[in-house]
Amino acid sequence: MRKVALVTGSVSGIGAATARRLAADGMTVAVHSKSSRVAGEELAGEIGGSYHQADLGDDAAAAGLVPAVLDRHGRLDVLVNNAGISWPVPHAELGGLTADDWRRLLDVNLIAPWLLCTAALPALRESGGCVVNVTSHAGVRPKGSSIAYAASKAALNHVTKLLAAALGPDVRVNAVAPGLVDTPMTAGWTAAQELWRTASPMRRAAQPSDVADLIAMLIGHTYLTGEVILLDGGLNLR
Repeated sequence: MRKVALVTGSVSGIGAATARRLAADGMTVAVHSKSSRVAGEELAGEIGGSYHQADLGDDAAAAGLVPAVLDRHGRLDVLVNNAGISWPVPHAELGGLTADDWRRLLDVNLIAPWLLCTAALPALRESGGCVVNVTSHAGVRPKGSSIAYAASKAALNHVTKLLAAALGPDVRVNAVAPGLVDTPMTAGWTAAQELWRTASPMRRAAQPSDVADLIAMLIGHTYLTGEVILLDGGLNLR
């Protein structure tokens, strides 16, 4: 029987690249988005998977996503918590975010992955599956992004380690912490792009496929758990 993976936030960028990679590896992939139904259904059709729509900022919708995938496919082997939100740094400097902004960001970036993990746990235990959380370079190094975004990703990094300790050996939990990734969302981030071109040893931002390849490696490595792997082209060395 084919393994089943749920990849949240998977109609573009890192999520879409991951969905395509896991499908190429022989998995059935459940594609998810908050609102991009047409694009999601197109991608699901392309890779032979299914599409599921849910606002992960809503607790009930987030908790209901895994049961919807199980109803459709009957099993779950891999959960990739990729969906996340942020705001441009100038907007998010001190005083730039309201308490409601913080709550919305934490709901999507931290609470939703927790709810998805807890909902998926029985199925993942049954299949001997794994979780991969997509966090951020900003959650490892205290610079380069808004305080609220960086704090949410740092918290998810720590949750990754705590879950790995609690769930081993039944379920492995790891995280990928990318630096700048070349996606439509980052196309206008000229300062960050210049930084990666000039200061990182790799002299470029990551491509979504670079992140997808690492996620696939973590899924396939049956001994690795509790790791947060920084994928920043070596910028941390500078």
